[in-house]
Amino acid sequence: MQETIKPPVEARYREELEALKNTDTGKRPDNWQMSPRAVRTFILGSTSPIVYGDKEYRIEKKYFGNDALIERCIVTLAGNRGLMLVGEPGTAKTMLSELLSAAICGVSTNTIQGTAGTTEDMIKYSWNYALLLAKGPSRQALVPAPLYVGMEKGILTRFEEITRTPAEIQDSLISVLSDKVLNVPELGDEGLLFARPGFNVIGTANTRDKGVNEMSSALKRRFNFETVMPVREVSLEKQIILNEVGRLAEESHIAMEADEDVAELLASTYHELREGVSSYGHRIDKPAAVMSTAEAVSVYYQTMLTGYFYGEGRMNVDCLVQNLVGAVSKENKEDLEKVKGYFQTVVRDKSGREGGIWKQYYEARKWLK
Repeated sequence: MQETIKPPVEARYREELEALKNTDTGKRPDNWQMSPRAVRTFILGSTSPIVYGDKEYRIEKKYFGNDALIERCIVTLAGNRGLMLVGEPGTAKTMLSELLSAAICGVSTNTIQGTAGTTEDMIKYSWNYALLLAKGPSRQALVPAPLYVGMEKGILTRFEEITRTPAEIQDSLISVLSDKVLNVPELGDEGLLFARPGFNVIGTANTRDKGVNEMSSALKRRFNFETVMPVREVSLEKQIILNEVGRLAEESHIAMEADEDVAELLASTYHELREGVSSYGHRIDKPAAVMSTAEAVSVYYQTMLTGYFYGEGRMNVDCLVQNLVGAVSKENKEDLEKVKGYFQTVVRDKSGREGGIWKQYYEARKWLK
């Protein structure tokens, strides 16, 4: 496959998927490329290597969180009900929908990106107007959109940020999810598209965007809802940062090892600001900004890039604080005062007790301007 900036999940983990598919002996729902048990293994990893051909494959853990949630998501999709992943921004809802799609049908790119400007033809179908004028309505003149593609091929359709779309666009899904049929009136008697086995919809919605365009009760009834919670353990958040930054560095050919101490420092900062309490029991004013793990990954990666190109391959704590300021204060300047308070209490205390990198971190508070 030609090198790309961000290869799709099915390309990035091609060997793992091939090994799982060809060694899978479990029961598969119609048109799934592997069993629910193998899908779970792909997402949550294997405790022992899988032997395929003349190689051993150790399936890596890709989602760090609630393992039971993964099982419920897989069972929902196997039961032909739509799956709605909700939660705060940066809690890996999109990543989870990509992993599920890649494992179940081998395609994670059949996606609708919901915005205020999303129209019905962007999710169902539109027309090639040159062919439409020349030959009239026909299947050849029809341009399928992701929902049509999913139904026609029997694969999953991902609908990102569904609550950002207008109410009438959301409600256009109701009949499709209920009856698994899409009507194209222009094609007359041949205009009914019945979904093939394997078709389903995975939606995502941010709870902070709940008031944009609230889903109707009728649409909610067509989905099983699963709430993806923020990571609650510093050690897990640190591991996610290291894993994601390692992947980003590899894709960008950045030959620089991740610094585990910096990752733990950043994971602790995000965890404590998000929870409003430090590991030593200090009460902290929580910023209004979403202190998500995804933002922590971005802050770390920006710091790594700066160290790689300008810092002789070393992470710089001053640069880390500068990037942290940009991430926290981009939505609300008042949040910067809360971060200053965090440094004056928690970071100062840890600097005195633990020294080392926490002392460097505290000395870098001069960038909190």
